[in-house]
Amino acid sequence: MVAAVGIPAVLAVLYLGGWVFAGLVAVTAALAAAELYGLASARGIEPFGPAGMAASGAVVLIAAALPTPGAAAPAILALLLAMTLGSLAASVWLRAPAEALIASVAVTVLGVIYVGCTLAFAVFLRGVAAEAPERGHPGAAVGFVLLPLAATWVGDSAAYFAGRRWGRRRLFPRVSPGKTVVGAVAGLIGSAFAGGAVAGAALAALPTLRVPVPTGVLIGAVLGLVTPVGDVAESVLKRAAGVKDSGRLLPGHGGLLDRMDALLFAFPVAYGLLMLIGVIR
Repeated sequence: MVAAVGIPAVLAVLYLGGWVFAGLVAVTAALAAAELYGLASARGIEPFGPAGMAASGAVVLIAAALPTPGAAAPAILALLLAMTLGSLAASVWLRAPAEALIASVAVTVLGVIYVGCTLAFAVFLRGVAAEAPERGHPGAAVGFVLLPLAATWVGDSAAYFAGRRWGRRRLFPRVSPGKTVVGAVAGLIGSAFAGGAVAGAALAALPTLRVPVPTGVLIGAVLGLVTPVGDVAESVLKRAAGVKDSGRLLPGHGGLLDRMDALLFAFPVAYGLLMLIGVIR
């Protein structure tokens, strides 16, 4: 039920774009960062949570105001520097002489980078066509964000169902025993199919930002290799914290970080691949 409501809502906001989309991503970044800080708290580390949440959302809003990584980088770097120095300064009064002082500062900044900076690439992807001749084309408006979204969602679903039905050999037995080799292969195939489908439906016919179907398949396949790593990386964090889910915001799914873990890897990697093949210059 959560997926049936959530996925159409995300697609609708993606289509609207602009500050509506950026605002949703910024709120998501702030809440996901809060869940990350909660995992750290479970291990006795107390990050500067409110500041980290605000900074995570701010990074996304910077990306909306300055919609390319090159334009946004100085402002984001200044924010990260301010977060680091501010956390250290605040530690003098609020944390010292705590034993986990270094960890508190480090996790605070990690939350901004791991969640805010990676989700900012969703906004960068949404703005790829903003200055191109395709800016009025609905496929260009949503296709570049939909590519990593669909590759992640379809690959994850294919891995889940194939793994439950036929999976025997564990892929990461120590940190994520639910993942199987069969599931990983099915996920890779599903991601490649989804990448090709999005390219064919929305991106292959664009005049200057064209992504042919074979290229979409290739991008989807690479994302099919990358996104399970993002999933397992968050599983390692949860295992270290001794919890099953990062939160309880989404019934049946856990927390936002549980749903976003693979996308935190998918968005920046998709942007990098589009740069590598020359679509983004």
